[in-house]
Amino acid sequence: MSGKKISGPIIFLAVALSLILSFSGRSQAAAGRVFSIGQLAARPGEVVTGFLEVPAGVDPATRIPVTIINGRKPGRVLAAVAGVHPYEYPPILALYRVKEIVRPEELSGTLVLVHIANLPAFQKRTIYYNPYDWKNLNRVFPGDLNGTQSQRIAAVITAEIIDKVEALVDMHCGDGNEALIPYTYWMLSGDKKLDAVTREMSLAFGLKHIIIDNTRSQDPGESKYLGNTAIVRKKPAITTESGFLGRVDEEAVAANVAGLLNLMKYFRMLPGEADLRPDAVWIDKYEVIYSSHDGLFYPRSGMGDYVRAGEVVGLITDYHGNLLEEVKAPFAGMLLYIIGTPPCNRGEPLFEVGRVKD
Repeated sequence: MSGKKISGPIIFLAVALSLILSFSGRSQAAAGRVFSIGQLAARPGEVVTGFLEVPAGVDPATRIPVTIINGRKPGRVLAAVAGVHPYEYPPILALYRVKEIVRPEELSGTLVLVHIANLPAFQKRTIYYNPYDWKNLNRVFPGDLNGTQSQRIAAVITAEIIDKVEALVDMHCGDGNEALIPYTYWMLSGDKKLDAVTREMSLAFGLKHIIIDNTRSQDPGESKYLGNTAIVRKKPAITTESGFLGRVDEEAVAANVAGLLNLMKYFRMLPGEADLRPDAVWIDKYEVIYSSHDGLFYPRSGMGDYVRAGEVVGLITDYHGNLLEEVKAPFAGMLLYIIGTPPCNRGEPLFEVGRVKD
């Protein structure tokens, strides 16, 4: 992150500050309150670690490791969630580092760290899917306590995290098969005040590329994604991506740490002025291309490359090496991510193309 604080259009800054102040007033009224999630409770000035329990159902029970840092001074309540896709290691490691950095005596408000949202998949080292129900946790929100394990995890996170905080950042990176450039999803809600805050949150996190995303469902019962579940409940939220191919990469870990700390400055939870990314590149259209076959994928371009409409981005062969398809770019743009390992499966992503806004 670099540069002096900028705000884009003045109207965005005005409405963003208005909403921040309204939240701040709410937090002031709660000054001195014990903050509780699940069975965990932190008094002002305390750091509490433990688990959110996910009850057994049609498959086994599980738990979610979390930390509450309750500041001595009043302020916002912010949640940072990692490990929804648990082969995405840099955000997970970043939250453990942030836990050691943030001191309750310096903190205004409360920081909730969800270290590994999908612990069963983390333990089994799987990408995308939970090993018990083979569901993608980031496709089943707001969840169902009577459903399978992924659905129950989502339901607990919705009730104990999303519904109890004031803002949220859902932290991701390229999964074990995804070569991905760093970027943030700015999810539009149609609420100008809410969108103004999430726009500024996107700039504060500091990743250069920001996707303007107006594709998410506004139905609270079908919110599907963690970040979007917060948005439809009128909680400011962004989804970030920093890291690639499941690597434990220090640059990506550091970017996640810096982004979260700067976001906390933006919300006036930590001392100092927040830097808002002055050279952000906005992506105003994106499309994920999915495989129509089971087989092997051979990329012809790499993450961050620009491709032309109709350009061959990769080849799919069958398990005998016979060509099945030349997969082409749907429009001219940048490859935000591309599969960097050979296996491809019908219905799973191959790459994502984003169009840079003029």
